[in-house]
Amino acid sequence: MLIRRETAADTQVVHDVTEAAFAARPGGEAGLVGALRADLGWIPALSLVAEVDGVVVGHVVCTRGSVGGKPALGLGPLSVLPAHQRSGVGKALMHAVLGAADALDEPLVVLLGDPAYYSRFGFVPASTYGVTPPDPAWTPHFQARALATHTPDLTGPFTYAAPFADL
Repeated sequence: MLIRRETAADTQVVHDVTEAAFAARPGGEAGLVGALRADLGWIPALSLVAEVDGVVVGHVVCTRGSVGGKPALGLGPLSVLPAHQRSGVGKALMHAVLGAADALDEPLVVLLGDPAYYSRFGFVPASTYGVTPPDPAWTPHFQARALATHTPDLTGPFTYAAPFADL
């Protein structure tokens, strides 16, 4: 497996992978990735794909968000083709994007997802860091992971990149 930055040539395959991974919500997350790509919050260095035998089978992205008006990252979506799920692709993508975010001196990554899955990557309830979700109903699944440059004063409401509001 190879993890690398997404390129312009990957746009359609990333859409297809995301659509397949979220088949229960046609257009939702795949449309979100397209909208994020056109948004000011898009960070090309944090859009990664996983290849197996030269074929893209997974994708993850972090985009610019904020906590109390200070820069932070929102992670998602994380997408893996159904035939490659539970084979380590998602795990490899998560480790790669968190390492890349840390190398870029980002302080915090937040996401909305299953705590049983994301806790293995160091995510804890976002409230642990004093970070609140855009929707209070998300609280049980709203998580954060501090990176090397995190400081305790990074607290407050989290705001995702604008396209998340349309999902």
